[in-house]
Amino acid sequence: MNLTHALEGKEYTIRTIATDDEELNAFLFSLGCYSGEPITVVSHLKGSCVVSIKDGRYNIDNQLAEAIEI
Repeated sequence: MNLTHALEGKEYTIRTIATDDEELNAFLFSLGCYSGEPITVVSHLKGSCVVSIKDGRYNIDNQLAEAIEI
């Protein structure tokens, strides 16, 4: 399951990041988004979602949310 199907307010654990783009992987890693890390979807918006990773909140588009497997 990916983040686009996650329930709002429920904490999940990231299983994998399904992308071949090394730059994108490095960016997500800098946000604290990597395997084994807890993530919570705060809200789903049109075309994006707000997630909470560690102590930060980030707005990510649905294409990126689909790459994050939980």
